Amino acid sequence: MLTLKRLTGRTLLYLTLAVGALAMAFPFLWMGLSAFKTPAEIAAVPPVWWPERFSLENFARVFEVAPFAVYLRNSLLVTIACVLVTQVVSIMAAFAFSALRFKGRDWIFAAVVSLMVAPFELLIITNYATMADLRLIDTLPALVLPFVSSIFYMFIIRTTFQSVPEGLYWAARIDGASNWRYLWTILVPVARPTITTTSLLNAIAAWNAFMWPLLVINSRDKRTLPVGLYSFITEGGVRYELLMAAATVAVLPMLLVFAVASSQIIQGIARGGLKG
Repeated sequence: MLTLKRLTGRTLLYLTLAVGALAMAFPFLWMGLSAFKTPAEIAAVPPVWWPERFSLENFARVFEVAPFAVYLRNSLLVTIACVLVTQVVSIMAAFAFSALRFKGRDWIFAAVVSLMVAPFELLIITNYATMADLRLIDTLPALVLPFVSSIFYMFIIRTTFQSVPEGLYWAARIDGASNWRYLWTILVPVARPTITTTSLLNAIAAWNAFMWPLLVINSRDKRTLPVGLYSFITEGGVRYELLMAAATVAVLPMLLVFAVASSQIIQGIARGGLKG
């Protein structure tokens, strides 16, 4: 049986977690409710917490005021491309640095990992000049190419690969399995929770990217959702009920992905070395 001291401590712990969860969820709750409000309810003082009626009118207006469907399509294409390309490159690099033996492997890995200290903002000018030389400015591939590799994702996946006994690799090689087959039929299934976690992190980063798309995209039909939200304010006027509806549309896909993959994410955090 729980003692009074332990029961009190557990109650305080759960209460603290509940307050923290409510504080984190409150902005999303306010955004979702405001998406259904009228302009009068948005501007009301004191604030109106609950809309008088729930109508999809604001969501319909979002797609009329700005080409939001185009922004949504572009974000989906860029996010899917970034996730697929980055994960394949990260998996193959993680395999090379964990299972293959070659001269200077550990030194090269240490040098690569040390590059993580350089923020992306430091490389913006170089990346922009590269995209300009390739004549990819104002194209969707320009939003993908600078992110084809990720040292962080490679490092996390490599940690999971190293948890697999080395003897399994040599046993597979003796049985005639190639490195390629061993990677995709043994290592990748074992590391699925970690790969799912890094894929979700990658998807969130690509979906929410703002600075880089703002720099390289000039045409209206090439904008992604974050840039579209920013331009939506200037082109459609500051209509906060419409802005909240647009933000809800932008956030909802990532929330759904997180809800579906939550169990895999927990396993990936536990097995992939992402502990806080």
